[in-house]
Amino acid sequence: VTHTDIHLQAGDGIVLYTDGITEARNPAGAFYGIERLCAVLSDCWQQSATQIKDTVIQDLKSYVEDSPLLDDVTLLVIKQKCKLA
Repeated sequence: VTHTDIHLQAGDGIVLYTDGITEARNPAGAFYGIERLCAVLSDCWQQSATQIKDTVIQDLKSYVEDSPLLDDVTLLVIKQKCKLA
């Protein structure tokens, strides 16, 4: 087991996710994919961590429509808050 320290500056963040998100398929069989995930994250990055998580999950649900999710979906969004003056 290795250990890594990551120092986040105000506004920085980390997104951890499982392949259940990127490998989710729509009714046509197309993967949600890393490109779509990154685009959604980029579009909503100014929101809070909770709002970002909710936006990604809602977009994923909309993308797959009624298709079953065949893998677990795990998403963790961490953002360093800006310091108040």
